[in-house]
Amino acid sequence: MYPLKRQHTFGLDAHCNAFIEMNTLDDLQRWVSASRNEPYLILGEGSNCIFVDDFDGTVVAIRMLGKTKQATEQGELVSVGAGENWHEFVVWCLENNLYGLENLALIPGTVGAAPIQNIGAYGVEVEAFIHSVDVLNLKTNKMTTLTKHECKFAYRDSIFKQELFGSSIVVGVRFVFPKKWQAVVTYGDLQTLISPTPHAIFDSVVAMRKQKLPDPSTIGNSGSFFKNPVVSEACYQRIAQHHEKVPYFEVHDQKAKIQKVKIPAAWLIEKAGFKGQLYGGVQVHPHHALVLTNANDAKGEEVLAFARHIVKTVYERFNVKLENEVRLIGKQGLVAL
Repeated sequence: MYPLKRQHTFGLDAHCNAFIEMNTLDDLQRWVSASRNEPYLILGEGSNCIFVDDFDGTVVAIRMLGKTKQATEQGELVSVGAGENWHEFVVWCLENNLYGLENLALIPGTVGAAPIQNIGAYGVEVEAFIHSVDVLNLKTNKMTTLTKHECKFAYRDSIFKQELFGSSIVVGVRFVFPKKWQAVVTYGDLQTLISPTPHAIFDSVVAMRKQKLPDPSTIGNSGSFFKNPVVSEACYQRIAQHHEKVPYFEVHDQKAKIQKVKIPAAWLIEKAGFKGQLYGGVQVHPHHALVLTNANDAKGEEVLAFARHIVKTVYERFNVKLENEVRLIGKQGLVAL
């Protein structure tokens, strides 16, 4: 059994049958072509998953590196290996005068995980800069490239979490940086920046994240545990009748052609009384209620029980169903709340 405690940032004491690192596409294709008689799990840096139990299978870590860029009519096109660290890539972009990703600084994880999760922060989602994604089809063991449109991006979602889940692996991502940069300073302290530059936005985002979110190297956590729920205007109005200054962001549903509202999950959890609360070894972070931490040698069953209690309580109080953003991994794979 291979220990997984250091392979996921929440740091629970879990194990898997085997652990394999894939440094090249050839390595990955050889593994795919070999006979596999047990379940497997694809892993980046383990910053968006929690092993709540021993995994009865093989964990495959994607470590493919490399960055290249070329000028095009659209702008600068940059190809990046899926195993590259996301924050280090953002820093590299700034050093190479490639602007736009600065709002996504200090998000943990790999470049390959970015399109899967459609990561976003401070008014920017990564889909805005994705040109295409290179994936390995596990059924044919052949490479294919999906355009931005084919990735079916949505809020914290993509085709990789839906139709292609379990049947493909992201091995590289292509980003396009427009020739004309436009600052996005609509969230948090970014609104106070005067004549913002990409570097100023980057510094501000890093400072805000360090202030609000715990460092996984100091205390185990997986960042935002829940997604911010998108609800109907009527649902929001019902909540606003009983609470003053309910924070929200307008969301226009293109498919349904109706206006919806995104309410911060942290606000709902805090108003439900969970901020700072401890359950066994798991704690809702006292400074940011969206983050659950491994405060005291937590156990997987405690994580699941506490998360389910939070979901149940928030639903009973606000009639809003929270969904976990972090992947919860049990013996056979994904575990639902």
